[in-house]
Amino acid sequence: MIRLFKHYIPHAVMLLGLVDLLALFFAAEGGWIIRYGHVPEALGPFQDRLIPNLSFAVALQFAMIAVGCYGTDALQSLRFAISRLLVAISLGIILLALLLLAVPMVELWRSVSVIAMALAFGMLVCVRLMLGRLLGGEAFKRRLLVLGAGPRAARIEEVANRTGAGFSVTGYVAMNDGPQEIAGAINRRDIESLADHVVRLRASEVVLALEERRNALPLADLLRIKTTGVHVNELSTFMERETGRVDLDSINPSWLIFSDGFSSGRRLSGMAKRMFDIVASGMLLVATAPLILLCAALVRLESPGGSFYRQQRIGLFGVPFNMIKLRSMRHDAEAGGEAIWAQANDPRITRVGALLRMTRIDELPQAWSVLKGEMSFVGPRPERPSFVADLESKIAYYAERHMVKPGITGWAQINYPYGASIEDARAKLEYDLYYAKNYTPFLDVLILLQTVRVVLWPEGVR
Repeated sequence: MIRLFKHYIPHAVMLLGLVDLLALFFAAEGGWIIRYGHVPEALGPFQDRLIPNLSFAVALQFAMIAVGCYGTDALQSLRFAISRLLVAISLGIILLALLLLAVPMVELWRSVSVIAMALAFGMLVCVRLMLGRLLGGEAFKRRLLVLGAGPRAARIEEVANRTGAGFSVTGYVAMNDGPQEIAGAINRRDIESLADHVVRLRASEVVLALEERRNALPLADLLRIKTTGVHVNELSTFMERETGRVDLDSINPSWLIFSDGFSSGRRLSGMAKRMFDIVASGMLLVATAPLILLCAALVRLESPGGSFYRQQRIGLFGVPFNMIKLRSMRHDAEAGGEAIWAQANDPRITRVGALLRMTRIDELPQAWSVLKGEMSFVGPRPERPSFVADLESKIAYYAERHMVKPGITGWAQINYPYGASIEDARAKLEYDLYYAKNYTPFLDVLILLQTVRVVLWPEGVR
């Protein structure tokens, strides 16, 4: 994988993205040539079309990222990829129109855009037809040797068996450090030289998955392997890289302390984040004010009670604040005063409320909390005090999610379906810790773009 701004991107995805960008650029150029190629004076020199062509390519690639054209499903299924490309092209038209409106000097005529869009779709499909097997094959998978054959090694096997895994395991070595769960693992005593064994298997990475590391680390073996040019990793860091989350089952406090991340040197990026929050929340509130007022009236007409729902949540450093949303449940949803998790097909949700939740319109008033600085656009979702107290007592490291400002959308929201249980909260915490540990403006942009996918395909909404 390539680590870009502290976030890991598979080599296959990076290659596909670069090829797509070139295809989109040449599709834009093809649009100009088809439309005006017969009139050289109208076509003009190539450098005059450089910025419009690049703008076209970037706008459409942003749309492709937003709708999930680089997700596992799109890389594994051509039919799925084509359906997402059609949505991306449609969304790209809107983005391009907004770009041309904001920057009139970026000139790309409508007739050229229509031709370029058609060419782009055809070229993108051809790219996937030509590269599909290559991207999903063994060529881009790292060859892994696992030192360990117990429950920790079994976690690697579980990830390796998932569709779209970026690595393949060439073998497991039982290090005699506990119970063995991997059938067929080779015993360390049967290997004369572990470094030679790594070379014979053509492994590019060795992952340490010992059950007991105290006085059990094969330091001489690891040093020899490292000096042969093979990457050596330990389980927690490996799982973070491969899954995009902090694996609570394998980490310990020392890993959180000494591993890369949670950097305090974020003053400039923090200032940029706050400036973006102020400008974007202000524009969003102005732009959506009529929609919010209309929905507020519909909420009031359907059921008695206020249109807006104020609820105390836990924010940055554990400080409570009042978050405002459009009410989507009956006014007596918690008549007893006890906080209750939302469930699938929750009978407390009104008909208007169901629509608001499905389209995420009920979240729009939270932009006011963003404008005030209590929330950000991107961050862990804020929870209610009663839930937080319960979760902190049952889930290790839960309090650490409050070391970053809560957000309207987040890494957990785009990677994990809506959940309302202790198990779901634990799974989402793993994504929240990854965000807190690896935050950069690049990751924020990635989350904001992919939030479009969650809104368009609202799986698991409750």
